Amino acid sequence: MYTQENGFYIAHGPNGPISILGNMANRHGLIAGATGTGKTVTLQVIAESFCKAGVPCFMADMKGDLSGVSQPGKLSGFIEKRLPEFGIEQESLTFEGCPVRFYDVYGEQGIQMRSTIGEMGPDLMARIMGLNETQTGVLNILYRILDDKGIMLDDLKDMRLALDWLSKHAKEYTTQYGNVSPASIGAIQRSLLQLENQGADKFFGIPSFDIMDLLATRDGKGILSVLAADKLMLQPKLYSTFLLWLLSELYSTLPEVGDLEKPKLVFFFDEAHMLFEDTSKALTDKIEQVIRLIRSKGVGIFFISQLPTDIPDVILGQLGNRVQHALRAYTPRDQKAVKVAAETFRANPEFKTEDAILELETGEALVSFLDEKGAPSVVERAKVLFPLSQIGAITEGQRLDIMNANSDVNSKYKEVKNRESAFEVFTREAEAEAKAAEEAAAAKEAEKEEKSKKKEKTIWDKVWKAVVTAVTGTIATILGKTVSDAITGKKSKNSSVKDAAGRAVKNATSAAGRQILRDVLGNVIKK
Repeated sequence: MYTQENGFYIAHGPNGPISILGNMANRHGLIAGATGTGKTVTLQVIAESFCKAGVPCFMADMKGDLSGVSQPGKLSGFIEKRLPEFGIEQESLTFEGCPVRFYDVYGEQGIQMRSTIGEMGPDLMARIMGLNETQTGVLNILYRILDDKGIMLDDLKDMRLALDWLSKHAKEYTTQYGNVSPASIGAIQRSLLQLENQGADKFFGIPSFDIMDLLATRDGKGILSVLAADKLMLQPKLYSTFLLWLLSELYSTLPEVGDLEKPKLVFFFDEAHMLFEDTSKALTDKIEQVIRLIRSKGVGIFFISQLPTDIPDVILGQLGNRVQHALRAYTPRDQKAVKVAAETFRANPEFKTEDAILELETGEALVSFLDEKGAPSVVERAKVLFPLSQIGAITEGQRLDIMNANSDVNSKYKEVKNRESAFEVFTREAEAEAKAAEEAAAAKEAEKEEKSKKKEKTIWDKVWKAVVTAVTGTIATILGKTVSDAITGKKSKNSSVKDAAGRAVKNATSAAGRQILRDVLGNVIKK
């Protein structure tokens, strides 16, 4: 019902149906409005229209409400009241759900989605961890060194060990890559610990998510990939950076296709203001570039936020398809936001846009889509269609049934795998260094012991020499008279002394004699 020949029927205005043209759906869009004005239902209607035309979509489910898109809707009093306004016959209604896959970065309410730290890249990791410019520079150095070495970064333990390794070897890379301070390493390590405490370790690892799984269809309908984000929303930077990573992966993976009759994928970015909070200019420029160029890959992006002013002007200007729900103007800031929102539309002479924004009822919106030439159409005050799928959350049992029906994709990502990455490489290197240090210490101790033995031998040799000198001197004295007698021809009366002296010299010069002397002197020294 909501798919027309050349577009997607979204709302009904005074002049009839208002549709998003298929070949303009990749020019991006904006759904804005205060809380409770119907943004989620509008998102569901647009996604449902794309689904029926065979266009897959991705969306984050903040409160579980979008899970109902998987189930058939039913007739209600509200719908019955709207049927005549839309010119729709009740008999023509066919309530049905859309083919859905549930995803969850925590792996609890859907198929596990994860990325490697290497694929995330230093700039996005720095944003998740809230690093300053200097710390981001150190992270870039680490990535560059590991890239040059061919070492992978898969999970938090890889990052932690790689940072520890960098802190120990920083001086070796200072000349080529720049300074790495211990303070910066410490700050990054603390941020990693905080991420782990928040449960983000479940998001990083392999197998990482294959972006092509988002482009799936079933029975001619586009599969709606619904991310359970109620828990993820508690970590705004992780949520917004994760969605930005998905966009970046789509941009880098998909081929150029130009303007198609209908997009290959429509990406809904809820709570879009989080993407631009505390974001450096360099990263904002990168986001702007991805959004500007990704349409050539056949991807359309719809930002959902309360105020148009939440979106930077350079990006807001690229959002050609717009649905503006009611805004409240209680404060000067709110009044300014209403004025800015009104100025972004092509004026309609039949009403004042600024006043209309304040007067809109729930389910009503100011609508302006791009025409055949790519120009914004004149803004119309219209009523958004009702979805044919269920409005509101499904039961846990229904969610489990859908997860089981997608068991082939679920099994693809369920089990965490491991491969040789930074942790294994640096653990092995550390073990090798420890072994080398142990061997060096043992060699040094052996050398020290050898020197000690040589020194001891030298001392004993000196002592022995002194003893031998003293002994031989004494013997020479004893023998002196005998020698003198022999010279004068006198017969020695001390032949027994002579024999004893000869034996003493012989014993003193023998190895056994030297050892005995050492033992004796050693005992004396110890005493």
